[in-house]
Amino acid sequence: MFVTGKYVLDRANKGNYAVGAFNINNMEILQSIIAAAEEKQAPVILQTSEGAIKYAGIEYIAAMVKVAAEKASVPVVLHLDHGTTYDTIMKCIKYGWTSVMIDGSHLPLDENIAATKDIIKVAHACGVSVEAELGRLGGIEDNINVDEKDARFTSPDEAVKFVAETGVDSLAIAIGTAHGKYKGVPKLDFERLQTIKALIPDTPIVLHGASGIPEEDIIKSTKLGVNKINIDTDIRLAFTDAIREFVATSDAFDPRKVMAPAKEAMKKVVMGKIEMFGSTGKAND
Repeated sequence: MFVTGKYVLDRANKGNYAVGAFNINNMEILQSIIAAAEEKQAPVILQTSEGAIKYAGIEYIAAMVKVAAEKASVPVVLHLDHGTTYDTIMKCIKYGWTSVMIDGSHLPLDENIAATKDIIKVAHACGVSVEAELGRLGGIEDNINVDEKDARFTSPDEAVKFVAETGVDSLAIAIGTAHGKYKGVPKLDFERLQTIKALIPDTPIVLHGASGIPEEDIIKSTKLGVNKINIDTDIRLAFTDAIREFVATSDAFDPRKVMAPAKEAMKKVVMGKIEMFGSTGKAND
């Protein structure tokens, strides 16, 4: 069933678990994620970057997800990840996205607040949830590229001001994660996370750049109040690794056969993340 981000994240916040937000670019990735969520009976967030929309086409993505959500027995959210322009966000709302992110993290605090309020005014009137970001993650994800020297952690005091003035539905914070593939082992600032959550307990917290984070750190993050966890790179790696292995050992040229092991590999990754996030069996929470 099609639901908003607020629908699943408010429940996750009350239940002290996280919902997986998995990036999609094509039908096979979408099918793998839905299959995993169905098997685990977990709510799921399907994310599209601006790059994915450009690649697949907004009409194609909207139609595919609509079919998947209508057939699914679990709650399904269609979310715009890192919306950087007003026009893109409005277009996603028009085509049926049930959740959008306005990424004003590169702006001064007051400008980020103003930009977020502009989006919320329209989105909430249309029944669409809004996520915003405070602080900046380093790394690369599609059209988002932030050098390490420009990354900055989220200020707890600014988080309080931001939520109070915008009424945002969920807040992505920077505590040491990064987009893309990690070069080393990331060190998360759990004390900062705990402080922010204590100050804004009713606001679901979002963790970006979670691919490659050690399992024990993910579990600790959810216990300290993270309610949405973004995964992209781990799915891409499972997809490409499975295809490379299949092509190296088979002379099959049927795309359906080539894609089959990739879909199974992605499903396995998503199921593992759902289990890690504590959302197994929470479809009817």
